[in-house]
Amino acid sequence: MIKTFNTLFVTMFGIGKLKPIPGTFGSLATVVLLYFLFHIFEINSNLILLGLVVIFIYSFSAVTIHTKDKENKDPGEIVIDEFIGQSIPIYLYEISHGTDKDPNEAVIFYAVCFVLFRYFDIMKPFPVSYFDKKHKNSFGVIMDDVCAGLYVVLSLICFMVLKSYIL
Repeated sequence: MIKTFNTLFVTMFGIGKLKPIPGTFGSLATVVLLYFLFHIFEINSNLILLGLVVIFIYSFSAVTIHTKDKENKDPGEIVIDEFIGQSIPIYLYEISHGTDKDPNEAVIFYAVCFVLFRYFDIMKPFPVSYFDKKHKNSFGVIMDDVCAGLYVVLSLICFMVLKSYIL
């Protein structure tokens, strides 16, 4: 039963089994889910953070269990790492400045986060590549996407700083 639960967890209830681009589908599902949680259901951001932290912590164990008897320790079907990495810039956007976000503005921002995250996850600049290549375990699987998510945050901060100087 725990193996079945872990498979559902790491594949985001089967999204990771969608071909040919499971990581992109996982990221897109994350964007849609977070939009609904923040803007449709208006769930408290502290409750969402608690959920994200629990998912982050449990994912290390779940990925380890899922890949225990597999040679490939980072199979494409594992997309919980995309969920974690994609959640970082979106969550930080939602809590920034302590103001309510316009749902239409959020759609644009979420789309930018999605594109940037996929870019950094696919291109794997350092340290994303370091975690991907040097840690062939659950830590590497998860941390390369955390770094990609942090690159998105850094890129958006740089853009906003440059924008403030230009305008």
